[in-house]
Amino acid sequence: MIYVKIVLMPGLSPSVNLSSGLASQIFDLKDIVNQFDLEPGMRIADLGSGSGYFTVEMAKAVGEGGVVTAVDILETALETVRERTVEAGAKNVQLVRANLEVIGSTFLADDSQDFVLLANVLFQNDEKLSIIKEAKRILRPAGKLVIIDWEKGVGGLGPPDEFRTPKESILGFASQEGLNYEKDIAVDAYHFGIMFDDV
Repeated sequence: MIYVKIVLMPGLSPSVNLSSGLASQIFDLKDIVNQFDLEPGMRIADLGSGSGYFTVEMAKAVGEGGVVTAVDILETALETVRERTVEAGAKNVQLVRANLEVIGSTFLADDSQDFVLLANVLFQNDEKLSIIKEAKRILRPAGKLVIIDWEKGVGGLGPPDEFRTPKESILGFASQEGLNYEKDIAVDAYHFGIMFDDV
């Protein structure tokens, strides 16, 4: 039986879309997740999980002893995640509906997650620093944060360039929150990926 927890936050705007649904079209998910260095038993938060492509792949990586919490603002996205977890037989996924721009909205405890993922989330939000603050809040000491987002200035797939944030700005936001750059994550020609640790 799959454990699913839906948490509804008051005042959520249905116009905000945190979906990462393009992931299946352009990402080599297994190769990317392999770079996360996940281990069995880890607790993971997939913030802005969208349709759950990364959620399911990470759930496989951490096994039944681990837990992946998929967080999104859209009920429709979370329903798709639920369907994917059933199809994949993943029994270690829980779902939370929350507005990531509100600190504490995920209802995850401080210092509770071994790994946090923000994939194709920040370009859609004005409050980028608030989202990174929430990721930092729930990340345990020595935990890892990976941010994947659209590369600025490369054209091709994805949103218009004016919606993309330079990698350098993301590095600056993370540093501001006390997160340390660890390594780049190879994604594809249209995205950058960065791993940070909370030391």
